[in-house]
Amino acid sequence: MAPLKLSIDQKNALDWIYSWSLKPISAFITVGGYAGVGKTTLMAEYRKLLNKKNKKLKVAFASFTGRATRVLNNKLKDGHVIFKQDSISTIHSLIYSPILNNKQHIIGWKLKEDIKADLIVIDEASMLDQNIWKDLLSFKIPIVAVGDHGQLPPIKGSFNLMQNPMVKLEKIHRQAKDNPIIMLSLLARENGHIPVRQFGNKVVKIDRKNIDAQEQIENQLKNYLKTTIILCGYNKTRVQLNQFIRQNLGFNQAHPDAGDRVICLKNNHRKNIYNGMLGTIQSIKSKSDDWYQSEIMMDDEDDLFEGFIYKDQFGNVQSQNFTTKRGKQLGGDLFDFGYALTVHKAQGSQAKKAIVFEERFPKMDDQMWKKWLYTAVTRAEEELFIVGN
Repeated sequence: MAPLKLSIDQKNALDWIYSWSLKPISAFITVGGYAGVGKTTLMAEYRKLLNKKNKKLKVAFASFTGRATRVLNNKLKDGHVIFKQDSISTIHSLIYSPILNNKQHIIGWKLKEDIKADLIVIDEASMLDQNIWKDLLSFKIPIVAVGDHGQLPPIKGSFNLMQNPMVKLEKIHRQAKDNPIIMLSLLARENGHIPVRQFGNKVVKIDRKNIDAQEQIENQLKNYLKTTIILCGYNKTRVQLNQFIRQNLGFNQAHPDAGDRVICLKNNHRKNIYNGMLGTIQSIKSKSDDWYQSEIMMDDEDDLFEGFIYKDQFGNVQSQNFTTKRGKQLGGDLFDFGYALTVHKAQGSQAKKAIVFEERFPKMDDQMWKKWLYTAVTRAEEELFIVGN
């Protein structure tokens, strides 16, 4: 495979990161880059350089979700930069090991005593919460954290690893400029506005005030597939969209059923589920006034989630606060219907097709709106349908 031609932006970043690797002056380095700037290409070239210096160096690549890990794995293998001593995994499986009962069932997870790696490279680092980041640092292995600093900050808390990355990639690749989704992401983060028009065969923005807009929207929603992600701003809109799609799919009851798409709303490291993860219910039955007993296959994960999920959360505009209901927190987990999501909940998720309803909160300043719109647009891989004005 011929060596890739790096941009000046990438070369400067590569020099910076490689120099740090030779003599780390800190426990970690953060590398930020927008969509289309070639972050994965940079990491591939970085791994090649490291191999030339030390062919025995063990690099552990990791990402937040199973899906992101598989995408990273494919890209690095295509570039022939995964060496036999390297590993690629989710962050969870990299640093935690299962706790088994006497029947060999997983009943929890614990932090590993050590990791067999000389360097850790984290992809999608903007998704990391403070607890996982603290656990990663505890191994005292140098870390390169790579993420998109243009996205919204993490869902909860003030911790934001990628708020001000040490190294930044900002120049969009010439090849990426031909991608209408990348170009719309540029409009979103620079202008905070995307005009109403067709941008390509599969990328369009319509005006919600147009006379035929409602018909167009309904046709899009009626063609919902698992490979579609539907995004909005308000929880009220999310609930309404979920109701419409479920009815169209033939779910006539308000309660969740086998086949329903769901989203996890609260981290549970012990069960390897995280806020924003999507899945499909395999089986579900009422266990008490408050709880369903369920089996859920999480997207791009190998293990089936089995456990109790809270009834009152489904179809509820607000997320339930388990902090003030300690007994319920100990009793099970929080899920809701996952056909339509708020953009905040969709961080880390991507789909072949995204349907975006532009909704700006009254208190949202211009900078936060640009991040909201940019995050929404970059959830789409191939198709994008935006409803706005």
